[in-house]
Amino acid sequence: MNIITLANIKRLVAVAFTVVTGTIAFQANTPAHAIDETNDNHHVQAPKTDDSLTETAKKNNIRLTKTVVASGSTLKKEKSIKIIPGTNQYNEAQHLLDKEAAAKKAKAEAAAKAKAAAKAKAEAAAKAKAAAAAKAKAAAARTTTSTSSSSSSASTSSATSSSSRTYSGIKITFYDPAAMGSSMGYSGVAANLSVFPRGTRLKITMSNGTVLYRTVNDTGSFAASNSHQIDVAMPNNQIPSAGVLSATVQVL
Repeated sequence: MNIITLANIKRLVAVAFTVVTGTIAFQANTPAHAIDETNDNHHVQAPKTDDSLTETAKKNNIRLTKTVVASGSTLKKEKSIKIIPGTNQYNEAQHLLDKEAAAKKAKAEAAAKAKAAAKAKAEAAAKAKAAAAAKAKAAAARTTTSTSSSSSSASTSSATSSSSRTYSGIKITFYDPAAMGSSMGYSGVAANLSVFPRGTRLKITMSNGTVLYRTVNDTGSFAASNSHQIDVAMPNNQIPSAGVLSATVQVL
């Protein structure tokens, strides 16, 4: 029976081997004869160069363990595994706090926006109200000015008209104030005061060509029935024989 020594074990360990796709190959180089370094009485026969590792192990009572090295081509591709992170109470609480903070922020922003819109609306309304008030004030001022101008124009026109009106076909009658016991004299004339107000200066051109200048200072019962009649004061000895004439009367 062959006995393996320490030297022989070292030689076996030094053997280089390569395993490709599950196959073991062995190649060993050993000296032509074995040298016993510890015991000259025990020798082991050196393996031949063509002996396999298995045969060598059997001869020397060595147990071999077969190891297979897998390559990329021999690995089986497994299905991918989806990893879902777990949750805990702290993460849930933080999530709720973040959610509440976001809601609070959104609410505050919405409130600020609504407040700004309300302020802008109020300012626009105040501006429109002020503009309307200014417009109304300007319109009132224009109306007052227009009314004043109209009144002034009317007064001027009335005065001008009164001072330049001419009436044709006026009926003229005559009376003697002295004969009636009046001391009013002969410079006046009685007339309808709504047509010729008291104090109006008249130029009277009678149909016989006589021109008289008189001032309205009286009225009479005739004025109620005929507003276009005047009664001229004149001495009886100067009254035209016709008694009643027509005339053109101009307001001076």
